[in-house]
Amino acid sequence: MSETILDQDTLGAGCHWSLQVGRGHTLRLTDIRGGANVGMLLFNPYNLLERLNIPDTLKCQHTFLLGKGHALYSDMGRVFCTIVEDSLGWHDSVCGTCDKQTVAERWGALDYQTARNGMHRNGRDGFLIELAKYGLDRRDIVANLNLFSKVAPDADGNLTHVAGASKAGETISLRFDMDTLVVLHTCPHPLDMASEYPAGPVRFELLEGVAPLADAGCDENRRGFINTALYAGQCCGGHH
Repeated sequence: MSETILDQDTLGAGCHWSLQVGRGHTLRLTDIRGGANVGMLLFNPYNLLERLNIPDTLKCQHTFLLGKGHALYSDMGRVFCTIVEDSLGWHDSVCGTCDKQTVAERWGALDYQTARNGMHRNGRDGFLIELAKYGLDRRDIVANLNLFSKVAPDADGNLTHVAGASKAGETISLRFDMDTLVVLHTCPHPLDMASEYPAGPVRFELLEGVAPLADAGCDENRRGFINTALYAGQCCGGHH
């Protein structure tokens, strides 16, 4: 089965974006120059109350770090998507997103009137702008993923952002198992202590023809895929 690119573009540094990805399609993200961070939220476009659930995603797969072979779960026990390609091997799932105060204190408050497209955006506002397009608001910002970002714990459990973990050309591909509203931003990781505002651009490609992984990985995932197939109407007469 050959891959076909349906759409592709670049999401600039410190920007935000959202789109609906259909079941069976794949979203491939590429860190263009290294050091990128992509904040991500996922929602069921037919029932926006169903959204990404990070605690369940980690708990049912017995892991703290996410990489190839891991599924991203909704709070209804269904699989939004599976990581089918991952050159980095570590993506933060616990640190949340940066806000206006953090960005201003760490890198200075640069607004559009002062800096035009070089303004210092923050992840929380980026999420809010995208969520508002679908009638959602701050109550709908749940725990998010930070793709291309690695954090390391010390002996006391304190987390530190690992600078330079993602190099230019690192990729992650998410193959979607149900129709999904994807909300993204490319603002800095909240623990990034870089001396200059560290946002970086990310290339995205929307693909069809990417095969699913042959192995579900664990019994919990097998049940999750069955739940998802039932919902999508692929077995036992299930339907939306």
